[in-house]
Amino acid sequence: MATEATFTVPSDQFPLGTVFEQLPGVTVELERIIPAQDVVIPYFWVRGTEVDDIEDAFLDHPGVENIQLVDSVTDQYLLRVEWSLEYEDVLTTLTETKIALIEAVGTNQQWTFDIRGDDRRDIASFQERCRELDIPITLTKLHALTPLKSKTEAALTDTQQEALVLAYERGYFNTPRDVTMADLGGELGISQQAVASRLRRGISSILAETLSELRPPE
Repeated sequence: MATEATFTVPSDQFPLGTVFEQLPGVTVELERIIPAQDVVIPYFWVRGTEVDDIEDAFLDHPGVENIQLVDSVTDQYLLRVEWSLEYEDVLTTLTETKIALIEAVGTNQQWTFDIRGDDRRDIASFQERCRELDIPITLTKLHALTPLKSKTEAALTDTQQEALVLAYERGYFNTPRDVTMADLGGELGISQQAVASRLRRGISSILAETLSELRPPE
């Protein structure tokens, strides 16, 4: 059964942790990791500071090939980083063991990673590989996923749920919006019109299900 786990590593045990040497009060959050044969390129946010050149806040590290600013909103910066898979760390180990990274958040105290494997053996294999590489991870949570769906989840198609979750996570429903429908379409690999349709139909399904629960019995 699919299993999710949460683990932590010291802040200086991850390449992006070098930012805390110059900006100890910031929070770094990985957005998405896209594994490929020879490279892993995630987007990540840096929050809690205002600097003229955020890229300069990241010192040279053997695990990082390149960092580029993508967008910024007040004290929040969206950046893209290209990792060197020759440097063995948590990310390369996740890619090697084919463990999905759900979320990763770093502060000057520690990094917290949420991951998912097909079963507990996958998580155990990841832990064993980290031990072999002397990566100091600490497992804090471990639980199997249940296949049960809520009524709201059951009312949505998989594509509608995917679009709604991505829109929420990327800040589409914020005021002002953090992303556009075109941005969401780029991540989903569909047109802006298709994104609009999935969001509209998904929201309609959620409202229908919610309102039906509020309607008094006849």
